[in-house]
Amino acid sequence: MAQDVQDNARKDWDTYFMDIAYMVSTRSRCPRRHVGTVLVQGKKLLGTAYNGAPMGVADCSEDGCMIVEEYELQVEDGEERMIKKQRCIRTIHAEQNLLLFTDRIDREGSTVYVTDQPCWTCANMLANSGVKEIAYHRAYSKDSDKVIALMRVKGIVFRHLSAYEPPAQAGMTVVS
Repeated sequence: MAQDVQDNARKDWDTYFMDIAYMVSTRSRCPRRHVGTVLVQGKKLLGTAYNGAPMGVADCSEDGCMIVEEYELQVEDGEERMIKKQRCIRTIHAEQNLLLFTDRIDREGSTVYVTDQPCWTCANMLANSGVKEIAYHRAYSKDSDKVIALMRVKGIVFRHLSAYEPPAQAGMTVVS
């Protein structure tokens, strides 16, 4: 009986690793979006990372965001339209930091849990990193369709954990 109660209270693996990713995101000093990610092989945690300026360089909370505007041509229902995107270029994304600070051999066949759906650049990097699966919580609509298509082509399992609830200690309001 005591075992049943303990098992019912125990978190599933997706929740466990996504909770860790969210707690890692609390290290970020980005005022727009805190992103955290973890690398998992089986059930073994191999690395963590968050978004931020390079080590030893002032971050956005100290020197402000470095926002650039980009325009992208999108075709919807046969009609072309230009979409304006704003991106901060001061920070290294969490997924990029994870790839910088983990070994390729550890990434082969592994799973990445990331608080936010990867942007196009991070998706490209992850697609070439050896991972077999990416699980994320918050959608990132600016690049979503392209990223989903890329993951399909690469055969990488790409899961949106939409029902997941982050730990209260990791909450922040996301600026789009």
